[in-house]
Amino acid sequence: MSERKRLAQAQLQRDWDTIHGVSTTLHADPEPAWQEFRAHRMLTGLLAERGFSVDDRAGGLDTAFHARVGDGPLHVAFVAEYDALPGLGHACGHNLIAASSVGAALMVQAADTARELTVHVIGTPAEEGGGGKITMLDAGEFDGLDAALMMHPGPVDAPRAEPMAVAHWRVSYRGVSAHAGTYPHLGVNAADAFTVAQVAIGLLRQQLPQSVRVHGVVTDAGTAPNAIPDEATGRWYVRARTLAELDGIERRIRACFEAGALATGCTVQVELESPPYSEFRTDDELLDLFVGNAAALGRDMTAEPPAGAAAMKTASTDMGNVSQVVRAIHPYLGIGSLPAVNHQREFAAAAVGPQAEAALRDGATALAWTALDLAAR
Repeated sequence: MSERKRLAQAQLQRDWDTIHGVSTTLHADPEPAWQEFRAHRMLTGLLAERGFSVDDRAGGLDTAFHARVGDGPLHVAFVAEYDALPGLGHACGHNLIAASSVGAALMVQAADTARELTVHVIGTPAEEGGGGKITMLDAGEFDGLDAALMMHPGPVDAPRAEPMAVAHWRVSYRGVSAHAGTYPHLGVNAADAFTVAQVAIGLLRQQLPQSVRVHGVVTDAGTAPNAIPDEATGRWYVRARTLAELDGIERRIRACFEAGALATGCTVQVELESPPYSEFRTDDELLDLFVGNAAALGRDMTAEPPAGAAAMKTASTDMGNVSQVVRAIHPYLGIGSLPAVNHQREFAAAAVGPQAEAALRDGATALAWTALDLAAR
C-alpha cells in the first residue's frame, strides 16, 4: 500500500462516523426524485465545511450540486445519487452511493499530497426516473473531467455494469364520463384503453428481442365504479440493449397504446418524462484499478455469485449517458441482501446494517484508491 493510500484510509477512519451518518440519515429520511432538498442541504453543507467550493444549483437544478477542491491537472469526479423510490424508500441503496462518493472525495482530498488532482463531487438528483445527470451533462457539469467514478449497492458483487438504454413514458388517455349503469352508451372508457394496450403489449412480447423489457403501472384510472373513467394515466418504461435498438422498439410499443385509443374511441398522449437513458460504457483501465483495490481490501469482485443469485447488471441509469463522454465505472458491491434484491422493501432494510457498512467502507476506499492510482500513472 502506498503512503497516499494509507493517508486516505486514515482519513476514512477519522471521518467514519460522519460518512456512516450520511448514509443512515439519508436512509431514515428518503426523498423521491426532484424532492431531495434535505439530502441536498446536508451534503452541500458537509462539503462546504471541508473546504470544497460548492455550486448548490448545478445545471440549474434545485437539488443538484457540483463541489470542487484542489487545483491539480487531473480532474476526477465522484458521482453521488440520493433520490429514493416512491413508497419503497432507499430500496436501491442510494444512501450508500452518496455516502461512498463523499467519503472517497474526503479521502482523496487528504491524501493528494502531491496536489495532482482536482476532486469533484457531483450530486445528481432524479436517477430513478427524471434523468438529472442528463440535464447536468447538457449544462456542461461533466465537461473537462478525466474520470467519473461511483459504486452501486446490489445483492452480490458485480464489477462490470451493463445497464440498458431506457425511455420513460407518461401515457394519458382521455375519454368521456357517464353513469355506468344508466348511460353507459354515452361513455368512452379511458381505463379500458389501458387494458387494450396492455393486452397488445403482452402479445407483442412474443416477437420482441430477449434484450427488451417493457413494464409500467396505471397510476390513475377513475374514482368510482359507477362512473365511466374519462381520464386514465400511467407510467411506462421501455428498455433495450442500446439506444439504437430502443429507437426501433419504441415505435412498436407506441403503436400498442395507439391501439388502445383506436379500440375505445379515446385520445392518447405519450410524453417523455426525461431524455432516454443510454447504455453504459465501462472504462476497462479504471475498472481494473477498482477491482484490484477491492481485492486488496479482501473483496473478490471476480468471484462467481451464489447459485441463482443474478448480479444487478441490466438495470438502467442516467450514468450511462455520462459514460458515453467521460471515462466511467459503475461497479456493484454486494450488501448481503439475498434473497432480497434491488427495488424491494427488504433490500431497503438491508441498505443499513453491518454488511451495508462494509460495502460503504470498501466502496469509498476502492473509489479513492482508484483515483490515486490514476494520478500515479
